[in-house]
Amino acid sequence: MDMPVVIYGSPVLRKKSYDIEQKYDFHALVENMFETLKAQKGIGLAAPQVGLLKNLFIIDTTPLEEEGTGIIEKAYINPEILSRGAETNYFSEGCLSIPGIFEEVNRPDKIEVRYRDIHFNWQEQTMEGIASRIFQHEYDHLQGILFIDHLHALRKKMLRTKLNKISKGSFKN
Repeated sequence: MDMPVVIYGSPVLRKKSYDIEQKYDFHALVENMFETLKAQKGIGLAAPQVGLLKNLFIIDTTPLEEEGTGIIEKAYINPEILSRGAETNYFSEGCLSIPGIFEEVNRPDKIEVRYRDIHFNWQEQTMEGIASRIFQHEYDHLQGILFIDHLHALRKKMLRTKLNKISKGSFKN
């Protein structure tokens, strides 16, 4: 089932999410989120973006396949970032919840992460490049942080009109 994506201005995007317990049946949610992500032609989607304060996000890099990016199609449950590398870089980011805005965001290139997989088993992994960036972007959603929060204050001020239009539902790409 394709789920509606919550748009900038909704309070749910600014709240911290909660861990999922094993007894919670998250499988249908994961399936619905993948369907929503594919319909939106995105590469990542966090539970708060569909109105749920659950520590869960999905990544599907299939749309980037032509760019030589390896395919990741995975759900991350109760994820944690254990460490961040010292080397950072800028890369253009966008967000399904903030349509029409793409900005250069500086993030660590390498991270060590831990998460529960779809079988609720703990996994640890080192991520680099685009996978690291997407993970950090989606993880931020679980903390109530949006990619625009990483921008310089002056740049955010320049985006204020667009952001206000998005929050009022009147922004057109």
